[in-house]
Amino acid sequence: MSIQVAINGYGTIGKRVADAVTLQPDMELVGVAKTSPNHEAELAVEKGYPLYAAVEERIELFEDAGIDLAGTVEELVSAADIVVDATPSGIGAENKSMYDDLDTPALYQGGEDADLVDTSFNARGNFEAAEGADHVRVVSCNTTGLSRLLAPLEEEYGIEKARVTLVRRGGDPAQSGRGPINDILPNPVSLPSHHGPDVNTIFPDIDIDTLGLKVPATLMHTHSVNVTLESTPTADEVRDVLDEQRRTFLIPEEHDIDGAGKLKEFAMDRGRPRADIWENCIWSESASMEGNDLYLFQAIHQESDVVPENVDAIRAVLSTADASDSIVRTNEAMGVGF
Repeated sequence: MSIQVAINGYGTIGKRVADAVTLQPDMELVGVAKTSPNHEAELAVEKGYPLYAAVEERIELFEDAGIDLAGTVEELVSAADIVVDATPSGIGAENKSMYDDLDTPALYQGGEDADLVDTSFNARGNFEAAEGADHVRVVSCNTTGLSRLLAPLEEEYGIEKARVTLVRRGGDPAQSGRGPINDILPNPVSLPSHHGPDVNTIFPDIDIDTLGLKVPATLMHTHSVNVTLESTPTADEVRDVLDEQRRTFLIPEEHDIDGAGKLKEFAMDRGRPRADIWENCIWSESASMEGNDLYLFQAIHQESDVVPENVDAIRAVLSTADASDSIVRTNEAMGVGF
C-alpha cells in the first residue's frame, strides 16, 4: 500500500516536494494545505492536488476566489501516514501540537530549531537516525549541501577539520522584500555562522568552522571549502569519490560553466522542472590538494536541493526502506544526477 503523504505549506519547498512525492511509486499525495488563495493555490488545483485550508478562519477567502477546498488542514493531516511541514520558519513549531494530537509523524524544514525535533536528517549522513521518529527536521539547503560533501570524504579519508565560507544569496527570486540590494554583509559578523553547528546535528564528531556572507543575488549559494583530511589523496582521487555520488555533480571544465547563472541555464536546457538543481554543483577544476588540505568551490540551489531529502526522510521515518535503497528510488523517480 502506498504511503499517504500530506503537505502543509505549498510555497517554494512544499510545491516541489508535492511534485516529487507524486513521482514516487510507493507514495500517494493526500493533499496540500495553503493559507491564502494565491496563484500557487490555483496551481495545486490545476495539478489535481486536493487543496485544504491551513487556517479555518480563511476558508471564506478561498470561497470568494472561487477555489474549491477539500477540507481543513486537520482533516488532511488525520488522513495521512506522515505530514511534510513546509510552512515558513517558526510556523512548524506552532503546528507540532496539532501533529501530536492527530498522532501523525511530521517532517519539518531547516528553518525550525533543531531542538524542536527528535533528530535532524540528511539521507547521505544519518538516515537511520530518523527511523521511527515522530518529529524530524530536514536540514537547510546549505547544511544539506555540506553534509553530502562531507559524508563521502569522512568515510573515505577521515576529516581532521573543515572550514567553509558561505557566500549566500540575499533571497529567492520571488522574495522581493529581502535584501541586500547593493551591499555585501557579513552574516553573521561573528564566527561561526549557524551552518557549522547545524552540520554537527548530522555529524556530531566533525570539527567544522563556518563563516557567512550575504550578497545581492538570488540564483544560488556558493561555498568556498577547505577540508583537512586525515590522509593525503590526490585531487583526481577525490574527484573520483565525489563523482560516484549521484547528488554531487562535478562540473566538467569543458562545459564552460563559470557561475550560478550558467548553472541555471544548464538546468533549464536539460528540461529540469523550474530549472531546479537537486545536486551539489562542484567545479571539478577547483578540487585541489595542498598536502592533506582539500580545497574546492561548490554551488547549492537553495530552492530545491532539500527536495529529495524530504522524500527520503518520509521512508526513513516510516521504516519502509534503508538509506541506499531509498536514495536510489528517489533519484530514479525524480531524475537526480546529471
